Amino acid sequence: QVHLVDAGGGLVQVGGSLRLSCTASDDTFSSYTVAWFRQARGKEREFVAAIRWSGGGPYYADSVKERFSIAGDKASRVLYLQIDNLKAEDTAVYFCAAGRPVMSTLATMSAYYYWGQGTQVTVSS
Repeated sequence: QVHLVDAGGGLVQVGGSLRLSCTASDDTFSSYTVAWFRQARGKEREFVAAIRWSGGGPYYADSVKERFSIAGDKASRVLYLQIDNLKAEDTAVYFCAAGRPVMSTLATMSAYYYWGQGTQVTVSS
């Protein structure tokens, strides 16, 4: 069982930046594919980005790949999501996740076993 803690969200103006973090409780974190998803109010949770600690990736949703950057510190068991040039449509709760998806299921929620509690990102115009 891996416990994930999301942090770093907040209220930011359009055009600003944030760095989200996800800290894992267990070293087995490094054996999983790790990802970020987000869920806006009234919408389904959607894939944002993923990375394989073994070296695969990063992988991004088309809607964010110019502004989002996923990276991790395996030794510290921390996953990051850097978000630049924030837009109003980035407002959502952001969740990190760990699992063992294959390429075809990389963006599929059910392929991930462990989830963080989420961190709220609100972008004001």
